[in-house]
Amino acid sequence: MSELANQLVIAEREEVSRGIRTLLADPLVTERTAPDAFDVIRRRREPITQWFDYYCGWTVTVEPRLGYARLVKVRPAADPTRPARRLRSSRAPFDRRRYVLFCVVAAELFAGPVTTIGLIADRVKAATSVDLVVPTFDTASRAERMAFVDTLRMLEYFGVLDPIDGSADTFVESSAAKVLYRVDTTLLLRLLAAPVGPSQLGIPAEQVPLQVDQLLAEISRERRYGFASGPHAETAAVSEVQRNLWLRHSVFRRLIDDPVVYLDELTAEERAYLASPTGRQLLRRAAEQGGFVLEERAEGLLLVDPDGIATDIRFPDDSATAKVAALLLLDEITGPTTREQLCHNASDILERFPRWARSYREADGVRQLVDDAIAVLVSFGLVRATGSGLVIPLPAAARYRVTAIRSTEGAS
Repeated sequence: MSELANQLVIAEREEVSRGIRTLLADPLVTERTAPDAFDVIRRRREPITQWFDYYCGWTVTVEPRLGYARLVKVRPAADPTRPARRLRSSRAPFDRRRYVLFCVVAAELFAGPVTTIGLIADRVKAATSVDLVVPTFDTASRAERMAFVDTLRMLEYFGVLDPIDGSADTFVESSAAKVLYRVDTTLLLRLLAAPVGPSQLGIPAEQVPLQVDQLLAEISRERRYGFASGPHAETAAVSEVQRNLWLRHSVFRRLIDDPVVYLDELTAEERAYLASPTGRQLLRRAAEQGGFVLEERAEGLLLVDPDGIATDIRFPDDSATAKVAALLLLDEITGPTTREQLCHNASDILERFPRWARSYREADGVRQLVDDAIAVLVSFGLVRATGSGLVIPLPAAARYRVTAIRSTEGAS
């Protein structure tokens, strides 16, 4: 093979791995918001699609003419650490009202390809006024208008709404604001990542809060596996092909979706699959093709992206006070530690750096800082918090040790 051919093969591999990791970080890539990333995915869509289908059982839809690529990640696991966030400087997570309005707005956008913010608001108000469960949308309330605008801006970010004239933010100040939108209903249909539509379940509204886990499993149910997954997996009769397919996909979904996978959190069948020659070979091949570095330890596995493309949240990261505190406090968690002890450690840190973490210096600020830091560590699989107030370090915590603290306080 010539040197030019070798270079082309290497370039293709790098682009395929970059496309895979880009979609993992952002399952919806549009040409409008990320033209370079979309171009890579468009050109290498065949091997990228095959990688996700073979290792994870996930579908990738690439629409070159419409300008978007959508990775449909199906996994029946509620993850409170990855909420939708308001596209404002605070990046506050969506509350229940915003999630409800998002769903209602999305349903009402199918009325036509062009609309206005006023028409959307009127349709949402009409739809919620006849709903026995959802409170009526009140355009006279500034808080309601702000929640409504947050949902519209999210749909703008996804590319479903294209503001032709005006800005949604003007609606916060006045319900008479004028904004003209173009609606991409094709892309809107792609947003729902569920094999079974929620409307097909036929569950009375009053029963939904009592059966959330069951409903999540039902809308995430994939027919290709039979009953190899779900509550009947232990007793259901499934073919060997279905069971092996589910084992491969369930293991790889966790590996690329979770910060770290501990073996004791897997089923006996999943551990056996990873320990088999076939499983280990596929694991190393998937990591290589995706551009990951595979870390194997006695306690578990970790896929590391050396370029940081595939991750949406970083740790360590000095961009947030809670993350800095998490790293510093992690050094104190050498064994089961109480929250009270961590509060004492956090107080010492605040005294050492009086100009740092100013938002946590009011009443009960130390405890809030500790709670936020623990939430960061739990989300990255570094500690486990018990109901009794203990914080227990997990094996991956050994990867992070503070060797020196550098401060810019007092620097001119």
